[in-house]
Amino acid sequence: MATKKPQNPTQPPLAPRTPDGGDSVVLERRAQKIQPPQMYQVAMLNDDYTPMEFVVMVIQEFFGKDRESATQIMLKIHLDGKGVCGVYSRDVAATKVDQVLDAAKQGGHPLQCISEPIE
Repeated sequence: MATKKPQNPTQPPLAPRTPDGGDSVVLERRAQKIQPPQMYQVAMLNDDYTPMEFVVMVIQEFFGKDRESATQIMLKIHLDGKGVCGVYSRDVAATKVDQVLDAAKQGGHPLQCISEPIE
């Protein structure tokens, strides 16, 4: 009676090990969609006490506008009750507001300045 010699079970071939340990799996890379930062507009509010020349000077000094542009913004503030002086990221807008409020306080004026998100 002839018997067959038992065969050793075959094992799957092993992949060569990589320097990182070989157990990692690389998934398909997907491009991330990055949103631009939220922008904020810095606006000044009208009051009946702050001189127009002071408002023009503040706009020129802190927002880098020429005299004509600053005058146009001042007139918009005066006529509409609010005027936008610039659009910035959140931190820069907050700094601009602080600068304007400090200058108004030092000048003894009740000028108000706010920043609000742009939608």
